[in-house]
Amino acid sequence: MNFNPKNPAWFNRDRFILSNGHGCMLQYALLHLFGYEEPSMDDLKQFRQLHSKTPGHPENIMPGIETTTGPLGQGISNAVGLAIAEQQLAATFNKPNYNVVDNYIYTIFGDGCMMEGVASEACSLAGHLQLGKLIAFYDDNHISIDGNIDCAFTEDVMKRLEAYGWHVLTVSDGDNDLDSISKAIEEAKKVTDKPTCIKVTTTIGYGSKLAGTHTVHGAPLKPDDIESVKKAFGFDPSKTFDVPQEVYDFYAEKAKEGEQKEAEWNQLLQNYTKEYPDLGGELARRIKGDLPAGWEKALPTYSPSDDAVASRKLSEIVLTKIHDALPELIGGSADLTGSNLTRWKDAVDFQPPNTGLGDYTGRYIRFGVREHGMGAILNGIAAYGGFIPYGGTFLNFVSYAAGAVRLAALSHHQVIWVATHDSIGLGEDGPTHQPIETLAHLRAIPNLQVWRPADGNEASAAYYQAITSRHTPSVLALSRQGLPQLEGSSIEKARKGAYTLIAADKPDVIIVSTGSEVGISRDAVKVLADKGIKAGLVSMPDWFTFNQQSQEYKLSVLPDNVPILSVEVMATSGWSAYSHEQFGINQFGASGPYKQVYENFEFTPEGVAKRAAATVEFYKGRVVRSPINKAF
Repeated sequence: MNFNPKNPAWFNRDRFILSNGHGCMLQYALLHLFGYEEPSMDDLKQFRQLHSKTPGHPENIMPGIETTTGPLGQGISNAVGLAIAEQQLAATFNKPNYNVVDNYIYTIFGDGCMMEGVASEACSLAGHLQLGKLIAFYDDNHISIDGNIDCAFTEDVMKRLEAYGWHVLTVSDGDNDLDSISKAIEEAKKVTDKPTCIKVTTTIGYGSKLAGTHTVHGAPLKPDDIESVKKAFGFDPSKTFDVPQEVYDFYAEKAKEGEQKEAEWNQLLQNYTKEYPDLGGELARRIKGDLPAGWEKALPTYSPSDDAVASRKLSEIVLTKIHDALPELIGGSADLTGSNLTRWKDAVDFQPPNTGLGDYTGRYIRFGVREHGMGAILNGIAAYGGFIPYGGTFLNFVSYAAGAVRLAALSHHQVIWVATHDSIGLGEDGPTHQPIETLAHLRAIPNLQVWRPADGNEASAAYYQAITSRHTPSVLALSRQGLPQLEGSSIEKARKGAYTLIAADKPDVIIVSTGSEVGISRDAVKVLADKGIKAGLVSMPDWFTFNQQSQEYKLSVLPDNVPILSVEVMATSGWSAYSHEQFGINQFGASGPYKQVYENFEFTPEGVAKRAAATVEFYKGRVVRSPINKAF
């Protein structure tokens, strides 16, 4: 591998992903031996201890750990995303004699990874895309937590990968035959039109008394076994955490090679920039992670006189407007392009040129019906650097990808989910497709923006926040049905996560709502006025962003001394943090024309007004404290 411990962020380094993350001490030990600043020997001694830099599965909290893995199948899928990123950047920037993007993606995975469906989704796409820079090692040790995999997993993994379009190689004695492993890597590099999997048959716990058993999978060896292993491999059994100087010296020589490789690349990049100044400047910007100056001027704005538009269409309009201004924007859809509206008109598909379907400079990815694989691949693209990736599917099917969404939030990957068909408003498809609990689940994930815009300005604000939040993933929940352009909305206001859309002097009640229900709530305010009830209206497109605002601002939007009613055609879980009473749906939806479905659940101006009036009556004469005001 090419890497430089003195500059772990060197952009043209080879990347390594440990998919079967329970073996993370392999990574930690190697990083230490190669001379990375972290982990220190003390860090290694704190393996799996509280607040250590060496947690029980790899986390990208330390240079050299490219992605957070652990849930099996995620890492190999991340590796596919990293390989897509490398391939696209190479096709975009490389010129004759100037391979400024030229690195390999290596990954190790095991039987558990291949049992998980996410790995199959990603590996299938990798084969279709002919990702020749991806080299995977299959640790064939025949053991999972339940014991020998013969109890549950007897398929031929290599035949499956071969059917996906992979090049496959086998090393039968991975415990001892290092030469064959090395030769297999060299052979893999010669195959440029297919990803390669090298099956390496090994013995788990090799050298210990528990070798070949599941017992050694996750538990430390007993003292006597540790002693015998050390003796078997020529170490002094009386010493612990001891590395001979000759070992450090050996690894330091490899580290120097990496330092020299980076120096050569820096010179190549300098010469490239002289000959291709525009491309060189653009690549430098992308590597640094800066956004293009003035890109946000491309965001569309709207006025109340503009037509009602579905927020999925508003999303398409944003993508169409900003794709030229943001060349780092790359993404696609899980086989729902025509429904998610995620592709701008003149987009080029990211495809192997020999398919005639596009080329590797393309920025639109056809993920196929692979939501979970798409999510993990997007995480890999984000981890590579130089991109802002997005992926589209129905909001309800983001649940299929929950593992990848959670890891994006944990890993601080900037990934954008374009999640359309966000409610019972999709009507005829019925409860199987109508998300009820999905937003409650997503909103409960730390470090995740969940936007549900109510009109065009809020849709633009959602994209602005998603694109400028470099370490936070986002879900954009978007409607199929048309939404009116609201009086009083703006990008600037919506960027705070919540704002007062309709102000009232000493209101009797405040309605707080999101998405398609904001327009309904606006009309409910008029119904209430006819009844002599003064109501204010707050649009709250994103809880997470609102929570980042000052307490003073939050109380200006949701003040004391006013009962607050939340209105959303979703499960009410979580809304008690922002409202005293909740009008939602805590049951599955119904199939039928969407307006009839809304009427069935009384999500009409009259239905909202009815519950707002009941809220006013219930809290009359009571001391009402804002739900924002809490002890801690």
